[in-house]
Amino acid sequence: MKYLYQLIFLISFLSSSLSFAQQVNIKGKIQNAVDGQPLEFANIALLHVQDSSVMAGAMSELDGSFQFEAKPGQYLFRVGFIGYTQFFETIDLSNRNAVNLGVISLQPDAQNLDEVVVEGVTSMFESDIDKRIYNVENSIVAEGATASELLSTLPSIQVDEEGGITMRGSGNILIYINGRPSNLSGDDTESILSQFPANSIKSVELITNPSSRYDATGVGGIINIVLKKNEALGFNGQINASIGTRDKYQTGINLNYGTEKANFYTSFNWQDRRQLEFGEGTRTANIPGFSPTLDQVQDGEELEKSYLIRAGVDYSISPKGTLGVYFQGNFDDETEFADINQRNISSTGSLDSSFVRRTDELSTSANYEGGINYTLELDTLGQRLYSAFSYSYDTRDQTENYFQESFDAEGESVPANRLIQINDRPRTSGLYVAQLDYEKPLGKGGNLEVGLKATLGDWTWSQEFSQGDKNNDFVPTPVDTLSDTFDFSEDVYAAYFIYKNRLGKLGYQAGLRAEYTKTLGETERNAERIPNDYFNLFPSAFLSYELGTENELTLNYTRRISRPSIWDLAPIYRVRDQYNLSIGNPNLQPEFTDSYELGYMKGWEKYLLNAAVYHRYSTNVETRITDITDDNVAVQTRENADTRSSTGLELINQIQVSNAVDMTLTGNFFYSQINAENVEAGFSNENFSWTLSLLGNILIPDWFSVQIQGNYRGPIVLPQGQIEPNSSINIGLRRDLFDNKATLSLNVSDIFNTRNFRVTTDDPRFTQERFFQRETRIGTLSFTYRFGGFKEKREGGSRREGGDYGGDDF
Repeated sequence: MKYLYQLIFLISFLSSSLSFAQQVNIKGKIQNAVDGQPLEFANIALLHVQDSSVMAGAMSELDGSFQFEAKPGQYLFRVGFIGYTQFFETIDLSNRNAVNLGVISLQPDAQNLDEVVVEGVTSMFESDIDKRIYNVENSIVAEGATASELLSTLPSIQVDEEGGITMRGSGNILIYINGRPSNLSGDDTESILSQFPANSIKSVELITNPSSRYDATGVGGIINIVLKKNEALGFNGQINASIGTRDKYQTGINLNYGTEKANFYTSFNWQDRRQLEFGEGTRTANIPGFSPTLDQVQDGEELEKSYLIRAGVDYSISPKGTLGVYFQGNFDDETEFADINQRNISSTGSLDSSFVRRTDELSTSANYEGGINYTLELDTLGQRLYSAFSYSYDTRDQTENYFQESFDAEGESVPANRLIQINDRPRTSGLYVAQLDYEKPLGKGGNLEVGLKATLGDWTWSQEFSQGDKNNDFVPTPVDTLSDTFDFSEDVYAAYFIYKNRLGKLGYQAGLRAEYTKTLGETERNAERIPNDYFNLFPSAFLSYELGTENELTLNYTRRISRPSIWDLAPIYRVRDQYNLSIGNPNLQPEFTDSYELGYMKGWEKYLLNAAVYHRYSTNVETRITDITDDNVAVQTRENADTRSSTGLELINQIQVSNAVDMTLTGNFFYSQINAENVEAGFSNENFSWTLSLLGNILIPDWFSVQIQGNYRGPIVLPQGQIEPNSSINIGLRRDLFDNKATLSLNVSDIFNTRNFRVTTDDPRFTQERFFQRETRIGTLSFTYRFGGFKEKREGGSRREGGDYGGDDF
């Protein structure tokens, strides 16, 4: 693979220096004339002066910029975007190599906007060369939900009962909040994402095959959650509140004040949620001295209160420099109750014994994050410097209290077997992130990006497990084998470069990222030190070829890494009950993945197709392994399996049925193989699976909008079995009130109560089936009110400012 990268880079470098005669490079930027926001996917075209036929063109990028090539000559330049007045200008490209048209401001067309709002349906989905964007602030089915519940409604994403996220059937997903790594409390992703209400999220970006610009972490891709931050001029804001079935409440406020030079923003969100849980499991084994079958049923509920506070300012220090400062605080209080009823059943099916285990869990956590960034536009040609620094500190106190009562075969209490257990699990962490990026146009149409980044993290996890029984009068005393402290530090230093350019209809991008990682794990009880230092190169290559208007073929390759987290590493036993434990593996090694993808995009008037064939090959695969001891205790841990491969086809179909109906149908079909023979003979598995997702929007004019969302996930292969399929359907209604200043919505999630987690484990020594379901069928009523005035920066129609070409207005 090293030689493949070198060959790709050599070809790219040589190609960038070639000169093609009779081609003029054209660039510029499109923005909203009202608030200066960039307009992505605006249609740019060069028209023949005599018959207005299209001679060349492009679509604007997410930052509003555009760039394409055309033959010399005189043209009519046109920019169009739905809901805005079109911009026209005659330009003469004779005797020129490059033209910078500067910033083109489009004025909203009030009449056209009214038509879109009243009769049209705005799609939530946008596609870019390396990512897909879901504008979830328009999601009706996720009103009043958490970020985790919101993600579960998006195509290509699945969330299991432990908060684990898979994308296209692959795990090890890197989660960003506003483009930065998250560092919130919790043993899993679920705990992190539950602290963010869906109403605080503007969009979700899915980066399935990240380039060298991004952190190499996350073999399954990157999910970037973008929080709301209005940037309109003047004072404005939004208030929202929701109430859900069985005690689920949420409210929030977003405020913004924008001037010509500064934009101040702040927000506060509060949640108070009660959630029911249910689980059951059966394990069959043949261990001398123990009942062959264990049968468990669990009932529980979780009470959670969380607060999210954000504030910041973006200030234009000069016409070319912008300084941003922000602060964010998350505060969470949780109380969880659970009852576990376990029966030990003989080979004849009769009851040998049983116990009832009561769990009371109390936890409080706080996360503080602050940062500063500075962007400097060095010239009008696109040369830019960006720097940022952030620090976050997280603390969590968690206490679990257990009371266990045992019974004999006749159901009589056995006082001698009573247990009282207390588990204190305090945790702290700190994360520093510093980066410097530089971007410069090179040659004719080329662009170079280079950057440096340091991510420095420290985590401390402690556990003090105490137990009391009849022999010590139920006075809890520490259990040394279950008590310990694990300190873990991980420092990652990175540098990258990316070069991209176009050769006619062929676009290419080549990049290389270098990362040096230094980790150290230390246990207190055994005074053990586990250092691990390694250096890796991560190449990326992207090719695109324009077959026609809205018709493109893409090919890309990237290499990624998945570093084990402290949750996977900490060698501290976590106790569910006396027969089920889990523990980290401090000797886990990072997982590496080579990812290949061939994509095709074709757009028609009312239909857009995005298709991708992909293949991923991973080594040192981090996977869950369950072992059973001679004491009939199941211990789940993590191991590095030899290899895992996944080959699939993803089809995304956007259909505009009418002005009032649209839908997005996504299908992902993949074949997976995992080989863990290095862990134990027979630990290999393979299967074919698929996921299906449908998102439909229906607008009934003058009444309300309807949104329907459903998904199905097929089985996921594991070394010792598989995660079984599941499915769900959500529906929501929304109505605008008070001249569109307010919105009232009603939704019901998982209306058939089918979203659950089931895993089957097959092992020569035992078989196990587990079922778990959090409360997912929830009805929510939400209300949103928008207020405040807007002050326009400039008046008049669409216009162009700046640039190095002075054409005449048409």
